[in-house]
Amino acid sequence: MDIDSIGSFRALVVDRDADGRQLPAALRTVTLDDLPTWPDDGDVVVDVAYSSLNYKDGLAVLGKGTVLRRFPIVPGIDLAGTVRAVADGTDGDVRVGDAVLVTGWGIGETWSGGYGAVARVRSGWIVPLPEGLDARTAMAFGTAGFTAALAVTALEDHGVRPGDGDIVVTGAAGGVGSIAVALLAAAGYRVLASTGRPQEGDYLRALGAADVIDRAVLGGGPAQPLDKARYAGAVDSVGGATLAALLAQTGVHGAVASCGLAGGSELHTTVFPFILRGVSVLGIDSNTCPMDKRRAAWARLARDVPRDRLDDVTAVRPLGDIVALAEAILAGGVRGRVVVDVNA
Repeated sequence: MDIDSIGSFRALVVDRDADGRQLPAALRTVTLDDLPTWPDDGDVVVDVAYSSLNYKDGLAVLGKGTVLRRFPIVPGIDLAGTVRAVADGTDGDVRVGDAVLVTGWGIGETWSGGYGAVARVRSGWIVPLPEGLDARTAMAFGTAGFTAALAVTALEDHGVRPGDGDIVVTGAAGGVGSIAVALLAAAGYRVLASTGRPQEGDYLRALGAADVIDRAVLGGGPAQPLDKARYAGAVDSVGGATLAALLAQTGVHGAVASCGLAGGSELHTTVFPFILRGVSVLGIDSNTCPMDKRRAAWARLARDVPRDRLDDVTAVRPLGDIVALAEAILAGGVRGRVVVDVNA
């Protein structure tokens, strides 16, 4: 395959200076040759239609933490579009013209990702768009929705059932939380939505939450090593003291699906929830999740989340707004999901 024929395209590029400091993200016109070398970084070229905004994208765009591992790079941990070219000898059944999506696998971190009109990916990362999803809808879910589906499925696989008691979702007004609330409600669970934004109560109830609780209830950590059992399980995107409180308040043989660290990466707890109640922490890895679980999660999203609810939690914004959006998501100012139109 001759990548010279692909030509130039617009992308958000992040580079660093001679001292290794990350420079501000900038919209540029680039070619694939301007980015890491073909074919080491992928055997499939995708015309990207949409990406999305996740907390990790906000960190990458603004240079917070150590998300970006390679420079220059195009951020964006999600993408959806159409296959433009496939290298000779590529394994699998990827074909030119296929509608596909890619999340995880280090795109937007180690490999250039979705914040450009063209992306180069590996065939083994590609998920065919499930029936009923187009590129925009897939990115309305994005990594956040995918993570939520993995978390809900993990609770079910652990044996947590709708009749066992309340399930609490933390960070409920965010991307992961919003989709988790909708999925759990659709599966028949009684959902408590924990949020620091009380003004989003009607929004969360419309998604299916039975009640809304202030994040301060959990955010201060456990009052004692083993609190009163209040929940059968939880989907936690906050981490830190909130996760410690959830563990102390989860009932016998319950489980907490842990999938985020918006509230901190450290966990200060005791063994009591584990050895006295058999509580489990279910780690949710959306980055290197095996392909069979990926396809099942995406099929579930396509099947179980009502489209009107998804539309209610989704805003579409142009690529040029991404820096301001990154600032907003890190400040907790983004409700639901943001789809990024990379060609607008």
